[in-house]
Amino acid sequence: MKYLPNIFFLSFGPGILFAECKEEKAAFVKRPNILLVINDDQTYVHTGFAGAHFVSTPGFDRVAMNGVYFTNCYAGSPGSAPSRSALVTGRHHWQNEQSGQHASSWMKEYVPFVDVLEANGYHTGFTGKGVGPFQYAKSEADSLWRKNDAAGRAFNRYKYTKGELSDSRTAKEIGLTDYFENFRDFMRQREAGQPFYFWYGSMEPHRAYEKDSWKRNGKSLDQVNVPGFLPDMDEIRGDILDYAIEIEWADSHLCKMLDYLDSIGELDNTIVIVMADNGMPFPRAKANCFEYGVHVPLAISYPKHFPAGRHVDDPVGFVDIAPTILEMAGMKPDGMLPMSGHSIVNILKSEKKGIIDETKKYVYMGRERHSSSRWQNLGYPQRAIRSSDFLFIWNIKPERWPAGAPQAIDKETGKLLPVYGIDDKGIHRSEWAFTDVDAAPSKSFLIEHYKDPAIRPYFDLAYAKRHEFELYRIADDPFCLHNLAGDADYSDVEEELKNALIKELERTGDPRVMGSDKEIFEFYIRYGLIRLFPEPDWKK
Repeated sequence: MKYLPNIFFLSFGPGILFAECKEEKAAFVKRPNILLVINDDQTYVHTGFAGAHFVSTPGFDRVAMNGVYFTNCYAGSPGSAPSRSALVTGRHHWQNEQSGQHASSWMKEYVPFVDVLEANGYHTGFTGKGVGPFQYAKSEADSLWRKNDAAGRAFNRYKYTKGELSDSRTAKEIGLTDYFENFRDFMRQREAGQPFYFWYGSMEPHRAYEKDSWKRNGKSLDQVNVPGFLPDMDEIRGDILDYAIEIEWADSHLCKMLDYLDSIGELDNTIVIVMADNGMPFPRAKANCFEYGVHVPLAISYPKHFPAGRHVDDPVGFVDIAPTILEMAGMKPDGMLPMSGHSIVNILKSEKKGIIDETKKYVYMGRERHSSSRWQNLGYPQRAIRSSDFLFIWNIKPERWPAGAPQAIDKETGKLLPVYGIDDKGIHRSEWAFTDVDAAPSKSFLIEHYKDPAIRPYFDLAYAKRHEFELYRIADDPFCLHNLAGDADYSDVEEELKNALIKELERTGDPRVMGSDKEIFEFYIRYGLIRLFPEPDWKK
């Protein structure tokens, strides 16, 4: 322990406050370790703890039972890059310029909280997927860009080898990164007694999936609860079970990490945060601000300091995570840009259940570009607000196709590809249409059967154009099927949420409502695949 003469020292814990050190040697207070677990594309209802019968998540359930389970956590965006940007900066993605946009560049000025932890003595690192997809500096020529991932230093050395006995992966499309072994590698490199912060970024259950992997993993079609925006068909059920296999794989590594921390006597002093970056990769979920696109699981445990076994209903947003972590670690956000979120430590320390902080009335999210899915790489800008009962969505450019254009142009021939991406054999080619939806059996099923009267309503829910404003009463309509915007019976609610949303966008300087360049998001460079699409009718 260093000698700290006459300074103030803070650590999080009951009864520990700022205290002047009058002696030459400061009293030792052990700072908490932090393990942040973030899965890639998982909706809030898909954990065993939430009651899903087709997926087993003993790791998540352990954290939820020994800690605080949040019923209303909302991602910063329905896509990974902007959502993770909000998480690590405490700022809405629209405040972070290109550093809040999918597949663009991360600029140095957007300092993530991991830098503060590291500067204050924490051993920091990550495994798997960090804060991305973003372009980081590749050379000195990229002088304005951040060099390292905004999740910290990478620990990805340990991999599975296909076909070897050590390859315990339960599906062929699961990534090769051995998350747990990389976590142990990280732990071996810390100094004795040094507090740690580790980001476990599972790449699951992001697509692609091995089709029908569920068949050899003890699953059955009758276990599945199909969300109401998808048809209840075997093809859809099987796709959801393949998704469940990947959730379980991610959770199995969390189980190993928890057991390991317990075995070395560190678990009781570790704050464990388990969540996902956005919702399930299915039509009308991921890349949409509906419930199944932005409502994600969240459980936080610190048994000796957070009263356990509680369900909390307060709305929590990703911008609240950074200030919470820094307060728990006893630090100020030195070097970071002003955060828009607020710490939820008061909620974590409370003994109450249900709604705890009455001042937390709303949570906010939005999106711009996701994949390259429209003419000239245009996005589908949305802003959304969630109250305890309602979800209000503003589709800023309703003339655009929400899931991407229904036709693309062949780069090699320059010819227009078939409408909806259906080839001459009646097979859907995912890269040819609606490319804001990940390639998936569920996606193709809706498109290949769109002429079937029983399937057409689901096709339209996923791919058709939408009204500028959408309002859903979530308790009655968790699948967001019945738009109440414009309904006279809900006009007061709509007006309240619309005003609250605009107020937050103005407060946080969203270019979509503030300033002279409302289209700035369309012009940030996208690094990666760019597709070609015909000029849309509304542009002609």
